Amino acid sequence: MGRFKLFLPLIALVVLLPLFYVGLKLDPTAMPSALVGNSVPEYSLSLVSNEQQSASNEDLKGQVTLLNVWATWCFACKAEHPYLNKLSQQGVNIVGVNYKDDRNAAKKWLRELHDPYLYSLYDNEGRLGLELGVTGAPETYLIDSEGVVRYRHIGVVDERVWSQILKPLYEQFTATASN
Repeated sequence: MGRFKLFLPLIALVVLLPLFYVGLKLDPTAMPSALVGNSVPEYSLSLVSNEQQSASNEDLKGQVTLLNVWATWCFACKAEHPYLNKLSQQGVNIVGVNYKDDRNAAKKWLRELHDPYLYSLYDNEGRLGLELGVTGAPETYLIDSEGVVRYRHIGVVDERVWSQILKPLYEQFTATASN
């Protein structure tokens, strides 16, 4: 029994090495979404710009859209915002979801930093965010012309993310919608 105790660390290492190996190959930023392949959850929310106007999930149908979750309290959102403005100027359809934020602060943000959104939903209670599975801002969802979530990106959308991931998908679903 005494010799067996000497081999316990070796046995533990042999058991754990394959787990460590697999863990090193996993992408820590990849978080699967149960929504991918399903319709955007039903909602009806007022707009940041006008609390008397609202939009619903039905408004996402008919065109491929990036649904971008943002907030004024989010530092990464501020870093992402200029690139979203650039995409908007190139004709990319972007709808904002202002997440757990102050409406006046959001209005000021869009006025000062320019507004890349077709419109921005005001999700002050975070209910839409909860149904989307938002873990934090920014998050961006690629929505096809039928209102189905096709991709979820957690983090900042920048040149690399757009050109390598989102643009090919955006163009693929836009081409499919045209046919």
